[in-house]
This record gives sequence, structure tokens and C-alpha cells, in this order.
Amino acid sequence: MKIKIAGVTVLLLLVVFFYFAWRTPPLSDNHGKTDTHLYLSDGDSQPLIVAFGGGSGGNDWERNYLKDKRDSLLAHGFAVLAIGYFKTDNSPGSLDRISLYAIADTILSIARRTPQIDTTRIILMGASKGGELVLNLASRFSCFKGVVALSTSHVSFPALTLSANTSSWMYNNQEVVYVPAPFKIIWPALQGDLLSAFSMILENTEAVAQAEIEVEKINGPILIFSADQDEQWPATKMSQQLVERLERKNFVHSYQHILLKGMHAEPLNHFEKVYAFLDSLRSR
Repeated sequence: MKIKIAGVTVLLLLVVFFYFAWRTPPLSDNHGKTDTHLYLSDGDSQPLIVAFGGGSGGNDWERNYLKDKRDSLLAHGFAVLAIGYFKTDNSPGSLDRISLYAIADTILSIARRTPQIDTTRIILMGASKGGELVLNLASRFSCFKGVVALSTSHVSFPALTLSANTSSWMYNNQEVVYVPAPFKIIWPALQGDLLSAFSMILENTEAVAQAEIEVEKINGPILIFSADQDEQWPATKMSQQLVERLERKNFVHSYQHILLKGMHAEPLNHFEKVYAFLDSLRSR
């Protein structure tokens, strides 16, 4: 009897697993919504830094652990717009088909109604999945004049959902092409080995070629950071792929990939290089 019960339990678990694996989750009731917090510096004609966090969700750039960096940006004369695009009170609960158009519209609406902001100098900055986000945004909206991407990717990945069968991003009501997740990533993902899981996803070279972000369309300079011991995903390899694409496509603006020693969050320890890059944009 115990063996039969165990067998039925395993069968039910498999049924539940395959249900969620193949089922497309509905869009969030908060689809297209964000939470924002604008921090203004002193004076007029302030360039705007729009800052995004990564895959943990929430609005990272209004949190205390980034206050020093936020305050330093303000001291440099930049305004900072912190955006939470999922796992906040008024945004989707998961990173699933996040609307790029809605985010761009939110940024521009805030910038245009704030007289202290110079709307011709809007720079996007994001880390990890936020880096993937800002590259996707800037490659589609020419109003953004520069990008800082920390520990980023060169492709669009699946949504961070149980089924992982939709895109992380949506543009003009269509899912952004992404590299699908094979079933074999389940075991490393369950073990918390995200580096192996993402590396397995990238083995699909045909899908990778289709899902590459068209970074050559970005309307301004690009600064990329990666760390050589990233434990979350192969950021250095992906950053190198970004640079190779920019070279291959004869990108007309300046770009730089800074390789650091350290783990996924290491770029946050080198913000003096970010300030130098931003100051160079302000003098253009």
C-alpha cells in the first residue's frame, strides 16, 4: 500500500510539473505598470540617469544599500529616476513579458513634466537582468543617449517564472525573441547553480543568434562591466559577445567593456569608472 501511495504521489507531482511547464501564465493585472522614485539634484538642465535593478525585483535604487551611489550621482549633478519594474506594490509580481514601451513612456512622461531635467540627455543604467533590460530599451528607443550595463547579457532570456516559456520582455504587444530554456536546466536550477543553467541555455546557438539584442541601434555610447568569477551567469562571455557584435556592425558611438576580478556584484565596487563615463557624456 505504501508503495502504491508513493507511486501515485510521484505521478501527481509529474502531472503538476508538466502542467506548469507547458501552461502559458496569464499577464499580470499590473502589466505595463511600474513604481518610480525621482531624485533631483540642484540646478537646471540636469541629465537624467534611469536606474534599474536585477532579477531579485523591487526598486533597488531607492534602497539604502545603494544610497551612497545614488547620492554620489546627485552630487555629480545628475537626476536619478529609480524604477521598479516587477515585485513592487504596483508592478507585475514576476519578471514576465515586461512592457518595454510602457517603461519608455513612463520615463519620458516623468522627464518631460520635470522642468529641471534635460530631456535630451537621458542615460539608462541597469545591472544583471536590469542590464539586459536597458540594452533592450535603448536599442528600440533613440531618445536614450547612453547605456551603462553591469554584469549584463547579450541576448534576451526567458521570463523568471516556473514555466519559463514566455519572454522576459514585450515590445508593441509582441514578445521579444528569447533563447528558450531546455528541460535539462531543471536540475542545476533546483540546486541553485544558475551559472550552469544559463550556460546550458546558451548552448542553443541557433536560438542565441535569433535572440541577440540589436545593440548597434543604441543612440549613444555604451559602458559594459563584467566580473571574471560571476556565479550567476556567464557575464564576461556575454559581454564579449556584445563587443563583437558592436565591432561587426560598425557601431558609430564609443563603447567599452571593463573586465573586473570578482563575482556578480563586483561592478558596484567600481563606480568611479561609471562617474567618469557619465561625466564624459555630459560634456558632449
